[in-house]
Amino acid sequence: MTKGSQVATEIVNPRIDGTTGTSGTGSTGGGTEDIPLDPVFALHRGGKMEMAATVPVLGTDDLSLAYTPGVAEVCTAIAERPELVHDYTWKSQVVAVVTDGTAVLGLGDIGPEASLPVMEGKAILFKQFGGVDAVPIALACTDVDEIVETVVRLAPSFGGVNLEDISAPRCFEIERRLVERLDIPVFHDDQHGTAVVTLAALRNAATLTGRELGSLRAVISGAGAAGVAIAKILVEAGIGDVAVTDRKGVVHEGREDLNPVKRELASFTNRSGLTGSLESAMAGADVFIGVSGGTVAEAAVASMAKGSFVFAMANPTPEVHPDVAHRHAAVVATGRSDYPNQINNVLAFPGIFAGALQVRASAITEGMKLAAAAALADVVADELSADHVIPSPFDARVAPAVTAAVAAAARAEGVARR
Repeated sequence: MTKGSQVATEIVNPRIDGTTGTSGTGSTGGGTEDIPLDPVFALHRGGKMEMAATVPVLGTDDLSLAYTPGVAEVCTAIAERPELVHDYTWKSQVVAVVTDGTAVLGLGDIGPEASLPVMEGKAILFKQFGGVDAVPIALACTDVDEIVETVVRLAPSFGGVNLEDISAPRCFEIERRLVERLDIPVFHDDQHGTAVVTLAALRNAATLTGRELGSLRAVISGAGAAGVAIAKILVEAGIGDVAVTDRKGVVHEGREDLNPVKRELASFTNRSGLTGSLESAMAGADVFIGVSGGTVAEAAVASMAKGSFVFAMANPTPEVHPDVAHRHAAVVATGRSDYPNQINNVLAFPGIFAGALQVRASAITEGMKLAAAAALADVVADELSADHVIPSPFDARVAPAVTAAVAAAARAEGVARR
């Protein structure tokens, strides 16, 4: 019996008063028996993952090898040659998924305990799609110094660190400092996973419509973690121009209200010198990328260049509804699974970490991210259509292609250690 079917007849619905209810007959008496069975809670009951041994411990001989006294030989060997930890422990194939619960997708600052279902979900996606083991770690602190010091102290147990759902602008500083202090890959998926998949989809949209990235002008709505990372990777990839907007309009060097992250952003974006609102920046633009939420008026979409691309990725409500976007754009993408061209980070992070761990990379470089985007785009390069510029997360070709490309790029950039 599967886990889901096993719990289907058990208590699954939490109540605000702290009690629980079971599935009943549908009467209207007002008791707990009236609470309908919820398959979401049924699936999550007891958590979504477990630890499993890779070796048997069935008798004294097994015990003496897996634990004392045999384990002492391995410990001594690692103490004498620390690099052996990659061969004789799980370190080289496990990632820490670290959050403080301050920016959980669609939910915001809900705290560490409430973020655990998301972190567990991330961990099982690592395993399902990349063959990488992952451990959810929710931290009961939000101070940058405390988070950095905690992760540095945990790092000896892991081959990589995936930062998740940490609010901006703290996430930038946390990632920067961890990259400086650790010799294992550190990757903030909300930034770079989103950026990699967005670039892959944009490359294919340009190819489909007979254009080059260098001929496109993009506007990004949102100057948070994802918006900043998307802008950086688009510039690295050779976009013609890109402007980023926040609540006060276009981010440009003339603004005096910018924090350090946005000042840096202004220094390498908006070569056209745009000022003003998001809507004014969209006039004549080739690409709209939404990672901010909110709503963009149809008139602003209609003002874009002919054959434009609209990637409205807010969840659950895109900045531009797909039906509206399709009236004006040649290619439409969202962050939702119920529309074509889903920009889903699961297309990137499992393969990126699998490739980095495969070669024991000391970091994840810009070149590795660009290689991941190119490999992801190439998976469907011969199958392009307006509704298919990015693969499905369930396309079995995705993770192997991204893994191989990232491993090769790590070797080329000198961060591989095997």
